[in-house]
Order: sequence, then structure tokens, then C-alpha cells
Amino acid sequence: MTTAPTVPADRGPLRSLPPMDVAGRVARLRDHLAEAGAEALLVTRLVNVRYLTGFTGSAAVLLVAPDEMLFVSDGRYADQATAQIAAAGADARVAIAPTVTGQRDLVTAAAGGIGRLGLEADDVTWAAQRSYAGEWFPDAQLVPTEGLVEALRVVKDDGEVARIEAAAAIADAALGAVRPRMLDGPTEADFGLELDTEIRRLGAEGTSFETIVAAGPNGAMPHHRPGHRAIAEGDLVVVDFGAVVDGYCSDMTRTVVVGDPSPTQRRMLEVVTASQAAGVAAVAPGVAATAVDGACRSMISEAGWGEAFVHGTGHGVGLEIHEAPRVGTTSTATLAAGHVVTVEPGVYLPAHGGVRVEDTVVVTTEGCRPLTLAPKDPVLR
Repeated sequence: MTTAPTVPADRGPLRSLPPMDVAGRVARLRDHLAEAGAEALLVTRLVNVRYLTGFTGSAAVLLVAPDEMLFVSDGRYADQATAQIAAAGADARVAIAPTVTGQRDLVTAAAGGIGRLGLEADDVTWAAQRSYAGEWFPDAQLVPTEGLVEALRVVKDDGEVARIEAAAAIADAALGAVRPRMLDGPTEADFGLELDTEIRRLGAEGTSFETIVAAGPNGAMPHHRPGHRAIAEGDLVVVDFGAVVDGYCSDMTRTVVVGDPSPTQRRMLEVVTASQAAGVAAVAPGVAATAVDGACRSMISEAGWGEAFVHGTGHGVGLEIHEAPRVGTTSTATLAAGHVVTVEPGVYLPAHGGVRVEDTVVVTTEGCRPLTLAPKDPVLR
């Protein structure tokens, strides 16, 4: 039985995390407005509002104009917004109104004189666009923009990487603490609950997504939801999970076999582990994301299981669990220093179960550095 690791003092969530460059983000956004055909941008996607301002509440709109940034919310967030928005810089102004009409009037007044106003096309509904055109900004030309803030979010600063690493440290320690419980035959759901509870006990805000625990034949379904099947001797168990620290996510998958693996299970574990290591070794600045995918996929194909690798190799991680850049066969991304991505090949055989191994890594100037450090030893006795 393995000894449960603790969160290392230099990687835990209670350490002094380095600051993030929140104030510099709006300046970088303004540099891209002209090429998007806009003079200003109305930010309505909350995760982007958070990125640009540091605000963590559930209701806000943000007007990024050439010389001012106006943050508007309701009375629930008056004190919180004033405290949090200070990180966004001297030109950030907070305005509070209790009703949507009042908030509209505040934004409309601040947008006066703006000829071309950008909207976040991926976030704005048809009904909202009609309201913006007819009631909020009748004198402005509305410009659909795509990915302006998301493009900035792709490259993480040192403070962002530190938060993802702290979340990964919690996930590492939580799995180490509860992994031996598989020997007691808990259900998938019970094991998932214990893991989620340990993640919170160690200081995380919560989990990055609904934890996946897939035992035996359920492991052949990559996104199986934990159910009432008991973990049993001879099962491959896929555990895919993450933690959140200060809004930033981690993501990791480990596959465990309870007892001695069958010959096929052992080969699955060896092939996927080698495939994942090859993918991580391929991660470096200037490398096409398709090359990382290819490094993983070629090894699995050579083993005769190419058709059993049924998903992409990875994705970006940050304020959201799935961000750019995507790592897959059709990705157009090229990796750069500061990108944080997962590498997670898998093989899924209904008669034997599933195997997936995943790490989150940060691209460095010389290659990459893993942020998830939990051991990959699969056998649990």
C-alpha cells in the first residue's frame, strides 16, 4: 500500500503565489482592436471579464474603450468589484446599477461617440444582438469579433502557471491519498466522491470538471460518468480529474489496475504509457500541435490499436478546462512558450476496459515542464 503524499510546501495553494499581470492585459487587447475592425469591445463572456479585470462574480459587462475601461454590475458586487477591479489598472472604472435598464444606460453613455463597437460573436445570442443594435447602441456599427480575448489567454504568465501548478499539486496529493481505497471495492461514484472531497480538503476551490472514474468495461467509454459499479479485482480503472486554485484548472488522468493485469491489459498499459511519454517529449515551442498528436498516435497505431484511440491528444488548460490550443489531427496551432496543454492518449477495448494517461505540461523555451507529477505506476495490490 502506497503512502499518501502531502501537498509539497513549495507547490501547495497556501504558498505565496506570484502576481498575475492583470493590468497589462487590456493594453494588449487594445492593440488588436483595430485589426478586428473595432474601436472598442463589449466583453460579455464572464471568463473573459475575469481575465481582463480579476472579477470573480457571476454578473458583469465590460466596455473596453480606447482610453477607459468601464465595468458594470449590480449591487451584489459593489464592494467586491471595487476591490478586485483595482488590479486592472488606473483607467478601470466601476459602475453599479440595480437593474438591467440602469446598467444599459451606464454602458450606453460610456459608449457615446464610438463608431464601431465589437461584440464577442461566440457569446452573444441573436436576441442580445438585436437588443444591442436597437436599444443599447443604436448609433454604433456593431462588429462581430472572434477570439480576441481568448487569443491573449493562450499564453500564460508566470502567475497563471503557478496557479495551475498549485492546482496540479493538490490533484497529485489527493489521488495519492485515496488511491489505496480501490482495494476495498468502492463503487465508482463513492471513489469519485472521496477524491473530490480530498481535493477540497487540501485547499482547492473545487474540481475542474465532473470527475471521471471508469472501472472494468466502463473504462472503454472515455467520458464515462461514475456509477454504482464496484471496483473489483482485475479491473482497469481510469481516473480523470482536476482541481481549481484561484480560478485556474489542472487536468490529469491515471489508469490503475487492481491486482495483476492480464497480458492484454499489461500491453495496453505499456503502449499508452509509452505513447504519452512520446507526446510529452515532442512538446516544444515552434512545434505544430499535429506533430504532438502524431507522436502519440503513431505508437498506438503501430501496436495495432489505431482505431481504439478515439479522441484528440490534448487541449489547452487555464481559466477553463478546455481552451486553445487544441492538440489533434486537424489542429492548426503551433506551440509557443507559455502555452499550457494536456497530452492524453488512450486505448479503449470493450472486452478489456480502457487505458488513458494524461499530464498537463507548460511549454518552455527549451521544451516543456510537466505540472502534474503523480506517479504512473499502474498496479495496485
